[in-house]
Amino acid sequence: MKKLILAAFALTIAASVFAQGTVVFNIRLAANQVHVWGPSPTAPTMLSLIGLGSNDLPAGTTPFAADQMSLIGSSGLTGPYGASTTYAQLIGVNTQTAALAPESSLVPVGQTTTFRTGGALGQIVSITDVLSGTPPIAADSAFASFEIVAWDNSSGNYPTWTQASVAWGIAAGHSAEFTVSAIGGTFNVPPNLDNMGNLTSFNLYPSPEPSTLALAGLGAAVLMIAHGRKQRHCTRL
Repeated sequence: MKKLILAAFALTIAASVFAQGTVVFNIRLAANQVHVWGPSPTAPTMLSLIGLGSNDLPAGTTPFAADQMSLIGSSGLTGPYGASTTYAQLIGVNTQTAALAPESSLVPVGQTTTFRTGGALGQIVSITDVLSGTPPIAADSAFASFEIVAWDNSSGNYPTWTQASVAWGIAAGHSAEFTVSAIGGTFNVPPNLDNMGNLTSFNLYPSPEPSTLALAGLGAAVLMIAHGRKQRHCTRL
């Protein structure tokens, strides 16, 4: 009987240690409102902006609109950068301190959501996010580090960030890293994402196809060879 009681006690402790935490995944808050933008039409594969724009709260000077970017959802409910075909998700990791974790340690956690329309273009559909990564961010954790990631899933081929993050040619982006304190669980209610760090806006931009990268590398190599030949010819003169 004593062994059974001890085993049950151990299982209870394990369940409490590995219970999944929760946060309110929302970027439209009373004190901090940010947005997600599509690519710049003038430099779609090169321009990545992270910061606060003029329409954010608090307002900033990051030139999303000046670079002709459109808010996610502006093109309608379907197609590239549409509200229902652009996905967002949290990536994160337990930290137990307010210090930011190495960005390379952040992994997909929780569920995906889509974007709003109307007066809330560029902002996600709010969800209470269960942080079920591997390992999960534990309930009642003192701190966790997060980034918001978003990507175009108009093809339907990339329903998760795990798939989208390694795909070539699709548009994706991420916020600045931030910390959240008092993760929801047995004792804590699910906190909003601004419960320690400030959120930032960002834009999506498509990664070039491997063939494009290969051509660019080949072009650079040809230029280097030509430059080297020119230098050698000048030396002989």
